[in-house]
Amino acid sequence: MSPMQPSFPRNAERTRERACLSTRALACFWALLCAACLILASAPAAWADVRATDLILGETVEARGLPAVACPNVTAQYAMLMDDAGTVYFARDADASTHIASITKVMTAIVALENASLEDTVTPEAAQIGESTASLQAGDTLTMKAALTGLMVSSGNDAAIAIADTVGASLKTSDDQTANEAFVAAMNAKAAELGMENTLFANAHGLDIGQYDNEMYSTAHDVALMCQHAMKNETFRDIVAQDKAQITVKRGSGDAFVINLVSTDLLLGVYEGACGIKTGYTEQAGNSFAGACQRDGSYLYAIVLGAPSENARFEDAEALFNWVYANQVSYPLAHSSQMASMTRDGATVEVPLIAEVPFTAWPDKRVKATLAQPDATVEVFALRGNVSQRLSYRELNGDVKAGDVVGSIEFYQNNQVIASQDLVAVEDAAAPDVLQRIGIWWDRLWQGLSGAPTTAEPVVLNEVPLIYSKSSTAASADSLPQAADAAAAADSDAADDQASSNENSSASDAAAEPSQDQASSSDDEAN
Repeated sequence: MSPMQPSFPRNAERTRERACLSTRALACFWALLCAACLILASAPAAWADVRATDLILGETVEARGLPAVACPNVTAQYAMLMDDAGTVYFARDADASTHIASITKVMTAIVALENASLEDTVTPEAAQIGESTASLQAGDTLTMKAALTGLMVSSGNDAAIAIADTVGASLKTSDDQTANEAFVAAMNAKAAELGMENTLFANAHGLDIGQYDNEMYSTAHDVALMCQHAMKNETFRDIVAQDKAQITVKRGSGDAFVINLVSTDLLLGVYEGACGIKTGYTEQAGNSFAGACQRDGSYLYAIVLGAPSENARFEDAEALFNWVYANQVSYPLAHSSQMASMTRDGATVEVPLIAEVPFTAWPDKRVKATLAQPDATVEVFALRGNVSQRLSYRELNGDVKAGDVVGSIEFYQNNQVIASQDLVAVEDAAAPDVLQRIGIWWDRLWQGLSGAPTTAEPVVLNEVPLIYSKSSTAASADSLPQAADAAAAADSDAADDQASSNENSSASDAAAEPSQDQASSSDDEAN
């Protein structure tokens, strides 16, 4: 090729190579992007997690060795699940201080209900203060019950101010104290009375911006105590259970004006048993919710503070409720493969054999026994631990009739008695006569000298099946990294736990009987 020959062909070739490389790079980029989208689409709700430090019945997930699939998956920074008896099933940083926004209004309602009549007249003196509202206007008059409905259903900040001014006027302890100051003092006094040790209220509505940016805080644990107390009041329960409500105010010339309210609680009417309480949102508090659920006559309280979105707070509450309900087990007390016929009240029935109790009048006989209530069950929470049993027996020196109490049995979970039953004889059994007793006395004398047993050993036939085995769920989901080793170790102890659960004791000294339409929202205070 001549030195003067143009180099266009080589330049064109390089251009084609660069274009090819660019095309390949772009294709790789799109492939990676599509793969990422597929992964995200199949992933659980954003940010939902299970933490090794989450507490299950007071013990960390890590210490219990639980797989993640066995624990509630929530997004909130702080959370707690408690029942109406005070049992704390789940806690995440539940004693850490945070803002609770409009959940504050639960205490506002408590103080009003305990210091005013439902027929008291409330007159808002100020116009709306902004954010969530019950659509009240200055000069309106309404009953205290209507004001409380506007407070709790639509999260009215205007209702909160009106209630504090009205009730606080009767709570003032000095002329220098304003009605609002007196009301807030009563809120904090009530918090102290309820054992809310890490709570400070600064106003009746929970706003924490602008003129309301004062020191205030609470915890998930304290909120649970507050809600538990509030739900003891029937009026409070009736108000917060409404997904929609109407209140009537007198306005202007005194004409009645009806205001339609829509609850901020999105679980009402959607989730089985949901019975309300309160939502909350400010920028500092995040999306929060204190919700109650009632099934079978008992309440659960889910406290969710600092969730990443409005929907997430409700999803977290559902996750906590679902987790508890899924782990509630109706556990039959009788688990025996052996059955026997027993005549009771003139009818012959098949009953499970629970034990063979030593017939102490004889050296080698036993009495077959069943439960006084063979079909009895007990409600247990699976993650509390497996069930164990302890049997004790009476001295049987005389004739035994079917149905006679011959002992007792107690059932334990986590070292606490969860049920007890009398053991009753399945059949009649005769005691030895006089001559037989003499022979038995001599036999026992020699047996005693030789160290041989003088009565038959008891036989336990009832079993206590495992309720929960860590390995049963560990294989179906990834466990927490910190808890994986503990889970494996815990399962290796399961056999020992099961063996010891059949513990029985012969208690010869147990002769006694065991005997305007709204969906209020804003950037600073959504609800």
